[in-house]
Amino acid sequence: MRPILRRISTISLLLLGAALLPPGLRASSSSAQLPNSPEAMLFNAANRDRVASGLPAFQWDANLAEAARLHAERMVQHNTLSHQFAGEAPLQDRARQAGARFSMIAENVAEGPSAQGLHTQWMNSPPHRANLLDHELNSIGIAVVQRGSLYFAVEDFSVGVPHLSYAEQEAEVRAQLEGYGLRVGDDPTDARKACAMDRGWAGQRPLAVLRYEMADLSQLPEEVEQKARSGKYHSVQVGACEPTGSRTFARFRVAILFY
Repeated sequence: MRPILRRISTISLLLLGAALLPPGLRASSSSAQLPNSPEAMLFNAANRDRVASGLPAFQWDANLAEAARLHAERMVQHNTLSHQFAGEAPLQDRARQAGARFSMIAENVAEGPSAQGLHTQWMNSPPHRANLLDHELNSIGIAVVQRGSLYFAVEDFSVGVPHLSYAEQEAEVRAQLEGYGLRVGDDPTDARKACAMDRGWAGQRPLAVLRYEMADLSQLPEEVEQKARSGKYHSVQVGACEPTGSRTFARFRVAILFY
């Protein structure tokens, strides 16, 4: 089955591969806290091949690992591989329920007689290899559960989205706007109110209002950049608020009032 890789509103799924993990091992925020475990072996193997391919290493995500553990346990119960069993939530919902924040997500699953061969099997399977070497995916959580002589393994990957307060979101956008020579107001109250509206503004009437939602605040949308460099505006207010619609895929919502 060909992989599907999408952002924000959908998911990436890759089918069946190879497997492993001792029951009861809890996820942690660092691979260093998984010494001599199958998870640590698979984590290190994944990053070794990523670095060899000129890609940045994965960051360990404890929440993804917890989602992977729960799914691996289901595979053991059913004694088969699947990305979703009857009565089980889809991948993106399982990861969100475990506390992960992401704008894109993918999964590899596998079973096999030893931990040693799991990574090799995944790397020899084009769809699974594509997940492991995807240049956009940056986070991983792994779980391996043993049943008799078989190991069932799950690797969950994502483009992780950090937890940022409204003030932290506004500070990131503010710094970029100041780079265009715009003065950014210190009080975000009106912009936060405008952010929560579908249209209109709060406070003093601005010359323009732009609202947008993104998973990555490190770059301004093109329309915002165009206004920022147009020379028509001397100051702005920036406000963040809760994004609209489904919260399965994490993103930020920002309003900018131009004066």
